[in-house]
Amino acid sequence: MPPTQYCLYARKSSEDDERQALSIDSQIKEMVAVAQRENIEIAEIRRESHSAKASGQRPVFNQLLGDIRGGMFSGIVAWAPDRLSRNAGDLGSLVDLMDSKHLEEIRTHGQKFSNSPNEKFLLMILCSQAKLENDNRGINVKRGLKNKAEMGVRPGVAPLGYLNERSPDRNKGKIIIDPMRATIIKNMFQHVSDYGASGRTLLKWLNSEAGFTTRSGKRLTLGGVYRTLHNEFYYGRFEYGGKWYDGTHEPLITKELFDEVQEQLKTAPKSRPGTKEFDFTKMILCGGCGYGITAEEKFKKRRDGSIKKYVYYHCSRFDYTCKQPYVREDLLLSQLLTLIDRVDLSQVGIKKKLEAEIERLQKFSVGILGHRQSIVAPKVDTKTYAKYVLQEGGREEKRELLGCLKSKLYLKDEILTLSESVTEKV
Repeated sequence: MPPTQYCLYARKSSEDDERQALSIDSQIKEMVAVAQRENIEIAEIRRESHSAKASGQRPVFNQLLGDIRGGMFSGIVAWAPDRLSRNAGDLGSLVDLMDSKHLEEIRTHGQKFSNSPNEKFLLMILCSQAKLENDNRGINVKRGLKNKAEMGVRPGVAPLGYLNERSPDRNKGKIIIDPMRATIIKNMFQHVSDYGASGRTLLKWLNSEAGFTTRSGKRLTLGGVYRTLHNEFYYGRFEYGGKWYDGTHEPLITKELFDEVQEQLKTAPKSRPGTKEFDFTKMILCGGCGYGITAEEKFKKRRDGSIKKYVYYHCSRFDYTCKQPYVREDLLLSQLLTLIDRVDLSQVGIKKKLEAEIERLQKFSVGILGHRQSIVAPKVDTKTYAKYVLQEGGREEKRELLGCLKSKLYLKDEILTLSESVTEKV
């Protein structure tokens, strides 16, 4: 009869209550020493890190079973029976190989299992005990997590803006404020509620201006922004196992602010990314930090059910680094009209533009409508025309007008000023 060919099989434990179990290298070292002491020849060593909880899910172990059926090995060396199986399926495969005489012996630290009724029965008991422990562990973990939720502590990893407080008993650990991220999370909600900030605008701010990253050092995605804005945890409630619980953690926002944000997200118009533009963006700089002025829409639901839209202009850096306040578009326009009265427009090309418009109208009147007399050009009033463009003109007309100004426009403390004092000539 040929000598038994042994394969040393070492598997890393992934079960929580076996954190002190031998590592793969330690298992191999100990079992090689046992083999040398008992004159066992190990033909090959195989390592695996997959869990033995589920049947047929370990590629190295499955290959080992196939090689035993093929006659490559007739014995297995392992640290303990639970290294080989913690489920009924894999245990049955081992016993079947013994019954068919393909597997002659299993050696563990301090035990030997051969193809005899008593030893196979003992092997089945030890592996079944491991399965029982595994099943009970799952029940205990679920019970502990449910109890944790009932105590007001959300199981799992805390959302952004919070941290999991370390505790010897992980089922009793608390959730605390993250001092590095909590303020930014609160600002996200506040910007949506007060100024109608969109998810993409918040994402741009988080990634470029605020320098915000997750705990793992990664940037937040657009989906992550919306998941944050929809998460009830930030005002004190959470869902677990299909039930809602009141958390014992400190809320970052109020329930009223959360509801306002949800209303804003529902009423905000859906448009393609990058297609939304505002009349006076790219033309004004922040007087506090020098960055460009951008704009946001805010939608307020009236009592009659209609939606009122407001446009606010503000520093593109938000409140994170610049404390300049927001200005509503109608107030900004009012200041622009006042500035027009004080600015010398003789150099900005407005008069020529108006004359060109009159000439175009004359050609249209004679050539298209057939009028015999052309329109008499009225006296050119450049300031009136400039104010008309700012109030009724198209976006490009407004930008062309402001772009003709020699001085730069700055917005600081809600006041619009020019970089130079340019007044009308007498």
